[in-house]
Amino acid sequence: MQPWSDVSVPALNLPPAQFQVFDSKSDKLQPLPSSGIAKLYVCGITPYDATHMGHAATYVAFDTLNRFWQTIGVEVQYAQNITDIDDPLLERAKLTDRAWEDIATEQIDLFKADMVALRVLPPQHYIGVVESMELIEQSAVRLRELGVAYSVENDLYFDMTHTELLGKICHLSQAQMLEVFAQRGGDPQRPGKRNPFDALLWRGKSGDDPHWPSTLGSGRPGWHIECSAIATQYLGSQITVQGGGSDLKFPHHEMSAAHAESLTGTKPFAQTFMHAGMVSLDDEKMSKSLGNLVFVSKLRAQGIDPMAIRLILLSHHYRSDWEWFDSELEIAQERLQTWRKAFASPFGAPSPVSKMVTALSNDLDTPSAIELVDDWAKRTLSGDNSEPTTSVADAVNAMLGII
Repeated sequence: MQPWSDVSVPALNLPPAQFQVFDSKSDKLQPLPSSGIAKLYVCGITPYDATHMGHAATYVAFDTLNRFWQTIGVEVQYAQNITDIDDPLLERAKLTDRAWEDIATEQIDLFKADMVALRVLPPQHYIGVVESMELIEQSAVRLRELGVAYSVENDLYFDMTHTELLGKICHLSQAQMLEVFAQRGGDPQRPGKRNPFDALLWRGKSGDDPHWPSTLGSGRPGWHIECSAIATQYLGSQITVQGGGSDLKFPHHEMSAAHAESLTGTKPFAQTFMHAGMVSLDDEKMSKSLGNLVFVSKLRAQGIDPMAIRLILLSHHYRSDWEWFDSELEIAQERLQTWRKAFASPFGAPSPVSKMVTALSNDLDTPSAIELVDDWAKRTLSGDNSEPTTSVADAVNAMLGII
């Protein structure tokens, strides 16, 4: 599948910087590469509804990682999937009496438009599940051949006793994991399973649900094997960062990483597991199931500058959970207007770029970087005109994605 259109980013030619981010598995800050090649995999959308602010926060967070890596000279190889066949999409199709394929195409196109508007750099590999069906089937077959998968009726399961990752990324108790697993697509109580946490690899044909021919029998993939197959195919046996929202720690990231390690024989699959915080509205996590959503596309249709939306997202640290308030739009629009006015001046205050690099090197501290630009813009507009402003505008463009 084609990703969205590329985004122009000025080259800063900054020297390598020591860089650390929070790793969910070790539960502490860990260094990331500051030179060479970095491999980034971020879990993509299930396209049954438009891009809400929770989605946007996640993809802008990892876009900031991508941008910062590139500004300090790291070559980023980036892959992202699209879960364009899954239960929520089929449920939406039945609810609206529409073809699931049409809904998926419509929402993928809308997501791409939102990413372009937010100036998110596209991945080199933007891969749908439907187009990867043979690849995913081969991965499931391989796990069966390795003896780490078993059948229950027409379905194939991964035996989670073959991994040490269970509970190691989410840091939940077994009782907590059982509750979450049932809420997030798992079936811990199914008769015939060896263990409650065993993950579905291949779902045999059922009723009128879409299905594909397979040596495993007609059916479609489970959720976690999709990312394992796509990530290892396009990025190799080991990646630098596996990323997504914090709600993916368990079961998705633990199980997809477990599948990948069994497929390749390489441990760890991801050197770092990074997770963005959740965005809430009216004291509830913003989610499609609850319907408490603020959509990027609807804000854009109201005439809100996408750069103001991006500024709101960056004003919250990527790991923090936060609540959306419409009042932040006014603050962000005023901030954007001030920045642009300062950028338009030929000369301004001394550059804050080195301090911005220091802030972003410390777990992508975008709120601190924004404060530095705020201070620079204020001093520039107050008459401090000692240096050209071009380098600051380029740095804000390259590292924060704001123009």
